[in-house]
Amino acid sequence: MISQDTIVALATPSGAGAIAVIRVSGKESIDICSSLFRSVSGKDLNKQKSHTIHLGHIMDDERVLDEVLVSIFKGTNSYTGEPTVEISCHGSSYIQQEIIQLLLRKGCRAANAGEFTLRAFINGKLDLSQAEAVADLIASDSEASHQIAMQQMRGGFSNEIKKLRDELLNFASLIELELDFAEEDVEFANRAQFQDLISRITRVLKRLIDSFAVGNVIKNGIPVAIVGEPNVGKSTLLNALLNEERAIVSDIAGTTRDTIEDEINIGGIGFRFIDTAGIRDTKDVVESIGIKKTFEKIDQAQVVIYLVDSSELTLDGLQQLKTEIGKIKNKYPQKPLIVVANKVDKLDESQITTLTSEIENIHLLSAKQNVGVEELQNKLLDFVNTGALRNDETIVTNSRHYDALLKALEEIQKVQYGIDNGLSGDLMAIDIRQALYHFGEITGEITSDDLLGNIFANFCIGK
Repeated sequence: MISQDTIVALATPSGAGAIAVIRVSGKESIDICSSLFRSVSGKDLNKQKSHTIHLGHIMDDERVLDEVLVSIFKGTNSYTGEPTVEISCHGSSYIQQEIIQLLLRKGCRAANAGEFTLRAFINGKLDLSQAEAVADLIASDSEASHQIAMQQMRGGFSNEIKKLRDELLNFASLIELELDFAEEDVEFANRAQFQDLISRITRVLKRLIDSFAVGNVIKNGIPVAIVGEPNVGKSTLLNALLNEERAIVSDIAGTTRDTIEDEINIGGIGFRFIDTAGIRDTKDVVESIGIKKTFEKIDQAQVVIYLVDSSELTLDGLQQLKTEIGKIKNKYPQKPLIVVANKVDKLDESQITTLTSEIENIHLLSAKQNVGVEELQNKLLDFVNTGALRNDETIVTNSRHYDALLKALEEIQKVQYGIDNGLSGDLMAIDIRQALYHFGEITGEITSDDLLGNIFANFCIGK
């Protein structure tokens, strides 16, 4: 995992563009780049100050590959914590590959996925949770996911964990010291202060663990299944929500025979809408497969929109609708269900009054006329608790962190049990050590090559 080689990779997306950035990092990076760079003013890169940019040409012997800007970062004053050079060249795929191949011939090695950030972690520029936040920041596709990744990369989560770990470590040291003087029956760790600390750690851990439900939603988006009978306007609603003609719309029942998915951003939160095949009894083999998929998508969704055609509802139809709503609620009791009456532009006031009095909390809209669509989006947003996000609280989005927090809480609860039942210091010390271990797993104070390999393998090349 840990290599002293000088590594190189394209730091910008592959393909043609205006410019591309090639990153080189390692002890020999400036020497290697200096040997193939010819400054327009005759400068030697090795003799230039850190954090300076130089105009010149990349030369393959006497052949000019490109006119470039070269940025140099000396010593530990770089992203990776080691000498680094970034070459800004023109964005031709041919030029990019020619320069990279030249660097490889001069002694560089092609970087592995995430190797630059791995080196930043190893060299103490980032802790492990901050390094993971780099990948989240690159992958962020909404305001909320960007905000959380930035907060974690700045060390908000790390600082909270480190503070708790340091305080617990201090008490652990005092309890371990007591074990050395066990025969003299002395207490170095104030039990009242220790109890306060354990209570505070428990509160913080529970808050962080609870935040994962919100964090996971913000990071991965909320899948929303749009279900209902054929021809009630599911595809029209999807198109209205997305503000584009994404799904085929016709008056023929059963037009949608497969699921159609697309994402939009509402209030900084990503929602993935799934337009499903209409639910009805059918002998059509293809449509039957689509209906089967509908129920699979309901299983996967976090929110279900049950859509009905309000213009076709009779009094008997209202009773049947109540029955269908009850069936869905019984089958999926944990899933929020929004009952939406479409085509309300075809109803008069008395019909609307009957509908709202018979079906509790029914949402009225006309997908075709784009009436009530924005209100539906706001209702969906209510399912996400964005209070912690607005208050800039620490929110956990990483499943590895979540697992470590759960294990740390389990050990802290064992310590609390020991305090409550007057267990000896040596028994509590074991549980404290385990809690400290799990805290260390989050920030990277305790790691293994396998763990680092799994984390950084998911990074893009060049980062």
